Amino acid sequence: MQAFFSSLVSLPHQVGLRAVALCAALMASGVHAQTVDLDHITQLAKQRAAQPYSAAHGRLPPALAALNYDQVRDIRWRPERALWRAEQLPFEAMFFHLGLYQRERVLINEVSPQGTRHIPYRTADFDYGKNKVQPQSWGDLGFAGFRLHHHLNSPAYKDELVVFQGASYFRALGAGQQYGLSARGLAIDTVGGKGEEFPRFTEFWLVRPQPGDTQATVYALMDSPRATGAYRFDIQPGAQTVTTVRARIFVRSGSAGPIKTLGIAPLTSMFLFGENQPRKDDFRPEVHDSDGLMVATGEGEWLWRPLQNPRQVLVTSFATTNPKGFGLMQRDRQWSSYEDVEARYERRPSAWVRPLHPWGPGRVELVQLPTPDETHDNVVAYWVPQQLPAPGTPLEVSYELAWQGDEQQRPPGAWATQSRKGVGYTQQSAEALRTQVQYVVDFTGPALHDLKADAPVKAVVTSDANGRVLESGVYRNPATGQWRMTLRVERLRKDQPIELRAFLQHLQHAVSETWTHVILPE
Repeated sequence: MQAFFSSLVSLPHQVGLRAVALCAALMASGVHAQTVDLDHITQLAKQRAAQPYSAAHGRLPPALAALNYDQVRDIRWRPERALWRAEQLPFEAMFFHLGLYQRERVLINEVSPQGTRHIPYRTADFDYGKNKVQPQSWGDLGFAGFRLHHHLNSPAYKDELVVFQGASYFRALGAGQQYGLSARGLAIDTVGGKGEEFPRFTEFWLVRPQPGDTQATVYALMDSPRATGAYRFDIQPGAQTVTTVRARIFVRSGSAGPIKTLGIAPLTSMFLFGENQPRKDDFRPEVHDSDGLMVATGEGEWLWRPLQNPRQVLVTSFATTNPKGFGLMQRDRQWSSYEDVEARYERRPSAWVRPLHPWGPGRVELVQLPTPDETHDNVVAYWVPQQLPAPGTPLEVSYELAWQGDEQQRPPGAWATQSRKGVGYTQQSAEALRTQVQYVVDFTGPALHDLKADAPVKAVVTSDANGRVLESGVYRNPATGQWRMTLRVERLRKDQPIELRAFLQHLQHAVSETWTHVILPE
């Protein structure tokens, strides 16, 4: 600010007085004439990375800390007080109250042409419902997070578009979708270390939109015991909402120990059961936010890994250089596949990550955890770079994260539409039924559409050393026009997993993605 006043010396007298008056007014209103961009946030992240980590205290006023889940949910932001509503701008922001599980406050600022201002916590902005509390004495608590609203589905109403709340979690919606899986800014030691570390966004800067703007911009500062980061999110709403993420990540040097697994562009989802792992005691055919991991490798192969709910932690990875993309996908979008009138799993978005620059060598890692019910996320996927940056040197990452619905990323040739496990009528022995596993996998796509029913299409199936492929076949399904692959595999050791790979081939050319599946140990 001193440099700003010094620059006024050379201005004409009246202009200088007006500028001084404007600056004084901005200071009185809490607005600072400070440029906020990714470079500015990067400097903050770099400074923090050079200092010892200071954990947030997470202490709440006793009356607030005593509220249970339902009571905290009864505290709601007043919509009429939404940021930018009075100006009738294309986006609005509303804020979440602290309480129960959300105990660490985040600071939120607004960036406008006039400068940057801190958005304080004010009790008048919230409706406390039936809670008998006296929030006037709580001071500037800060917030648990925020959400942006936009005319996503109708010009008459601003729908919820994106939410940032909890650690570095965020999730968004495209038109006609309902919330499902989440993304994160960063994952640290989800596996491979002494325990997972959850970096958190400690401060946000919301850029005030201009009339006619079609995207919203958010900056964020991330902090954790072993890393810091500067983030820019450009959020483009639409049939598939696209979040463009630009991040600069610093590894913090210190006594917290080295990072074993740095997860870039992490996605978190839920899989309870599906057609490849049915459940007898539930009336619903399937329950999941995502049904598979799709990977487009840098070498040109497309992979599909159906998700499972394992009995113990299952970690698999796909090594590649400069991946073209990966995502946790909800391919099955038929209501009849779920039969759930409340959860509406067929409306849950897929999330497709597309790098905007070469990421170099590394691996896409998939972590699947056992879960007893659908209230727990148990699937995580992320990119792990082969090398970590040195302390003080930023790891620069940029990518598009598309929240997709019925129109979503597909392989160029053909893809699996369902993977079913089990046998029909058979005269096999009890021993064969005990040691053998059968799958039926359906494929569709432009590479198969024009093939005649007698076209020479075959399945190329391989197994690791614990499995023996006994038979495989491919035929066109006359009921659907899709192509069906059947395969039967013998397990040599039931207490060990089997990894299978299969794709369809026509005239020596691969015409489908590679279906890659793990038979879980028993």
